[in-house]
Amino acid sequence: MGQTEKYLQLNGREIILIGTAHISKESISEVTAAIKNETPDTVAIELDEKRLESLTNPDSWRKLDIISILRHKQGFLMLANLVLSSFQRRMGSSVSVKPGDEMKAAYETSKELGIQTVMVDRPIQITLRRAWAMNSFFGKMKLLATLFSSIFNTEDVSAQEIENLKKSNEMDSMMNELADYLPAVKKVLIDERDRYLATRIWTAPGTKIIAVLGAGHLPGVQAHLAGLSAGTEDSDVTDIAAVPSKKKGSAVIGWIIPVLIIALIVLGFYFGGKNQGKSMVGMWIVWNGALAAVGTVLAGGHPLTILAAFFGAPVTSLCPLVGVGIVTGIVQAFICKPKVADMESLQQDAGTVKGFYHNRILRVLLVFFLSSLGSSIGTFVAGASFVTQIGSFFSGLIK
Repeated sequence: MGQTEKYLQLNGREIILIGTAHISKESISEVTAAIKNETPDTVAIELDEKRLESLTNPDSWRKLDIISILRHKQGFLMLANLVLSSFQRRMGSSVSVKPGDEMKAAYETSKELGIQTVMVDRPIQITLRRAWAMNSFFGKMKLLATLFSSIFNTEDVSAQEIENLKKSNEMDSMMNELADYLPAVKKVLIDERDRYLATRIWTAPGTKIIAVLGAGHLPGVQAHLAGLSAGTEDSDVTDIAAVPSKKKGSAVIGWIIPVLIIALIVLGFYFGGKNQGKSMVGMWIVWNGALAAVGTVLAGGHPLTILAAFFGAPVTSLCPLVGVGIVTGIVQAFICKPKVADMESLQQDAGTVKGFYHNRILRVLLVFFLSSLGSSIGTFVAGASFVTQIGSFFSGLIK
């Protein structure tokens, strides 16, 4: 038994865990051979239903509706998912393997042999949204920096380095680094999913089960399976199976900055007079609108999208229900409609800076992100200026 295979006897059931590197030719061969040799009752696969569809249905991209994604406030989730997928894709290109090929092989081999399959992973949308929601502000900034730095990383990864990802010492080192740098992300991406995967494997039908998982999940899943077998763990995972509901206070917090901005402007009119108040309003429009427009320009937005950013940002920044990125993204998508070729090359283009500007779908997401970033910076710059001005008014009154 190798480092990447664990044979467990639990409560009269045989569970075989096979750890893979998601971009490994050897993993494809190992998974296929194990299913054929062991002929289990069920094969549990580290996928969710949507990811299975994307792997087995090459035309699933035709269902993509970028405007609907923006309207449902899922722009960042799609962007993060594409960047992560493209990074794995780029690593796999050196060994001519696509991310998830070993999972696809497990599914197709099981189907060919008439063996039942169960998708045991948590939906990627829930995982990403939990990772974002559970991070602090600085944690979110680190996460963004990590995601986008991967676009600029063009380092080739050898086949041997990819195979090393299945070794426990290599994985332990990586997990420790992630835990130190982004503890909340590590908890969501690894710890929670270890528990979720283990529970779904435990509840899978049959007495002999093969579970195909990323090698990094093997220790955690094995530990949770032992807990489930011993009765020290519960098989209820509803607490990690959905995005945490927003607390009532979070809705109030979202309105604090807009209310403060308006209050500061009102104080400007009161203490500084009509001219001072108008100056603060103008400053708000210029800082917020200009920086949102600059972000749109940097994203390669259409001139009309740039205008939408400039005039939309000062308004949307005072209404947490609609962000300027949604406005600019939809305008960009309407004016520069994505083509079939953009959808076909989406993941490949997401791996390079040039691809983000060449692909119309990715440019919409880039416009969404950079215009939002510019507007956020403008809000804090203008707000800080207002506080300084109001502070000087009070200082003058005291003197």
